[in-house]
Amino acid sequence: MRYRLTTAAFAAGVVFGAVGSASATDLEVTHWWTSGGEAAAVAELAKAFDATGNKWIDGAIAGSGDIARPIMISRITGGDPMGATQFNHGRQAEELVQAGLMRDFTELAEKEGWTKFIHPKSLLDGCTLDGKIYCVPVNIHSQQWLWLSNKAFADAGVAVPKNWDEFVAAAPALEKAGVVPLAIGQQPWQTTLAFQVILVALAGPETFQKVFGDKDATLAAGAEMAKVFAAADQARNMSAKSNVQEWNQATSLVINGKAGGQIMGDWAQGEFQVAGQVAGKDYTCLPGLGVNEIISTGGDAFYFPKQTDPEKAKAQEALASVMLSPATQVAFNLKKGSLPVRGDVDLNAANDCMKKGLEILAKGNIIPAPDQLMSADGVTQVNDLFVEFFANKELSAADAQKRFAEIIAAAD
Repeated sequence: MRYRLTTAAFAAGVVFGAVGSASATDLEVTHWWTSGGEAAAVAELAKAFDATGNKWIDGAIAGSGDIARPIMISRITGGDPMGATQFNHGRQAEELVQAGLMRDFTELAEKEGWTKFIHPKSLLDGCTLDGKIYCVPVNIHSQQWLWLSNKAFADAGVAVPKNWDEFVAAAPALEKAGVVPLAIGQQPWQTTLAFQVILVALAGPETFQKVFGDKDATLAAGAEMAKVFAAADQARNMSAKSNVQEWNQATSLVINGKAGGQIMGDWAQGEFQVAGQVAGKDYTCLPGLGVNEIISTGGDAFYFPKQTDPEKAKAQEALASVMLSPATQVAFNLKKGSLPVRGDVDLNAANDCMKKGLEILAKGNIIPAPDQLMSADGVTQVNDLFVEFFANKELSAADAQKRFAEIIAAAD
């Protein structure tokens, strides 16, 4: 799939941006993008929507998706729906759709030909229930990255690692230099993310798919996964002195050379950009921990709760349309550090790390995100397990694996 902005594509962007109501309509948009890099990206969406003659009313909810989603869901089910709201790709909004609370955008999708340019196809599949399209994917975010501080390794007198094993081997030198080897925040999803990335890197994408997708409890309890839990134990030890809460605070430790690395999604790139750091010079990125160069097709999508005001309904359509315009896709994703959902846009301005992601995507080395494979309840149970595992050294890798296999066996 080629990422190039053609004259026709730009013209399409103008057409997309022109869709909207004749008079300005305020539309509240809720999301959990509040870090520096995220706020810069949101501003691009707001600017594009405001250019349609409508008005973006920002409804940012501080914290993370774990904090924001219950608030969003409560408002929608309680009869106080916002105009649009962020969820991750996958099954997070499934029950809201089944309850008839979300708008069906199939007609708009067919009119604008979403199936022709949204790539990979699984992104739109994640928005589809019973053949109808209920959301707008805006980016591809992959969690399969290890971000490294070049300064931290220079200060410790060791070379910047090229893979997970070299990173683990460098940990003693980093600790001797007063550097935390691995930065991990205390938000529940961060420890699960680290485990999932280690799983894909060390056991391979097939094992990941069988465990999270096929719910293979026997494999989850077996020897191959035991190696993954041993590596997770290494990560627990390396991150023992990481005492920050938010994911972007952990990224800041890497940016400032106070931590050697962070296992985090490519949204971390936005924080490096805001800090003025340059990929390949100030920091290094290793997709798949430098072992298995795979990216997951997770990311963000916007859902549109049903409205009684016809003008707000028109504004919703304008927002959905402009979010997918070529120009908005480029501007938003360059700030966000994510990949666009369109395969026909110009990303010549992409940094070295984003180009690595594009190359992996072009090769088709992709896996679905866990949220696309497992119910929200199952994901929460996995999150709770790894919060406990990383916080409690008394919980052995073997015991954690046993409990993990039980969760997989019961998951849907």
